[in-house]
Amino acid sequence: MDSKILSDQDTEHASEKKAKLGIKFFFLYLLFYAAFVIIGVLNYELFAIEVFRGVNLAVVYGMGLILFAVLLGILYNYLCTRYENQINKTEE
Repeated sequence: MDSKILSDQDTEHASEKKAKLGIKFFFLYLLFYAAFVIIGVLNYELFAIEVFRGVNLAVVYGMGLILFAVLLGILYNYLCTRYENQINKTEE
């Protein structure tokens, strides 16, 4: 593995892009989580509805939130790696 030191300008560029992406993903997840909380506060009976083979909405939505967070993490890692590779490629 090549341990090349990036200039401050390149590091800042990648960090800024990665930070913006992280903030976008945070607010995207926040929307889905806020909807879960709002349902729980305003209409908690809705969570009792069976949606899939005897499993209620609360379980499906909760597991969906966990899976969504994992998928966002994987996507974030992929995109950040791509940003860094683009910067490294332009340096060479």
